[in-house]
Amino acid sequence: MSNELDLRVRSDFSRARFKSFINQVFSVLSGQRNNLLSYDEIKEKLRIGGPIYRGVKTVRVDQIIGSLNRYHEFDRAFLPKEDQLAARWQKVDRAFYEDIHLPPVVLYKVGQIYFVVDGHHRVSVAREQGQEFIEAEVRECATRINITPDIKPEDLEILGAKVDFLERTGLDKLRPDANIKLNIPDGFTRMLEHIAVHRYFMGLDFKRNISEQEAVEHWYDTVYLPIVKIIRQSGILEDFPDKTEGDLYLWALDHQHYLYQEEGQPLQPPEEAAKQFIEENE
Repeated sequence: MSNELDLRVRSDFSRARFKSFINQVFSVLSGQRNNLLSYDEIKEKLRIGGPIYRGVKTVRVDQIIGSLNRYHEFDRAFLPKEDQLAARWQKVDRAFYEDIHLPPVVLYKVGQIYFVVDGHHRVSVAREQGQEFIEAEVRECATRINITPDIKPEDLEILGAKVDFLERTGLDKLRPDANIKLNIPDGFTRMLEHIAVHRYFMGLDFKRNISEQEAVEHWYDTVYLPIVKIIRQSGILEDFPDKTEGDLYLWALDHQHYLYQEEGQPLQPPEEAAKQFIEENE
């Protein structure tokens, strides 16, 4: 029985390594990164806080997509990328077949995703064996944005810009229901510029100094939200599946600027510019 189990665990590792190889080939050919997320990179770019101990939890394995310090050794599916992982991986795999209870893995939780602190081989074997859940000691890190398991490494620049936008505007506290999403790389920087311009013209209209908070609230309520409502009512997002409401807001404002600067038309209210933009793209 022992020899048979030895063969099985070696076969399991070989299969996992081959699947990892195929994933690496696909990554090169498609140009899509296949890395685990790096906790340090997330911490730096998204300025997360914590971690705070949350106790032992049952965690979905498919939500574990990052590592504290071994993100180069496993791919995004937690398959082993190096042959030198064989001995430890096979030992954990053997424990799976022998139904030996292993200690909980240790994870950091950020939003809806998890990073492995200790237990990389256990997570890898669990995923390869089709386990849906794993027992884990969880330490949660505070974040201003909701991070979901579909996050990609290339998303971090935009998410980092979103964190900066929220820290500078406080919009998530002023309007808790607001959740602006963008795919345009410099989109949040441009929105900060929109708010600054909006604050300037508010001062002219109201003939007094306008606080940053008041400008943010007024911009969101009277400029951003009305345009988004028009976008939702039109259903135009169906024609742009890779764009968000925030992206189309920026396009509508770009359209307004183009008509004013290039065509010499009177400066339209943002809602009218949005309606015209949508009509021209339907």
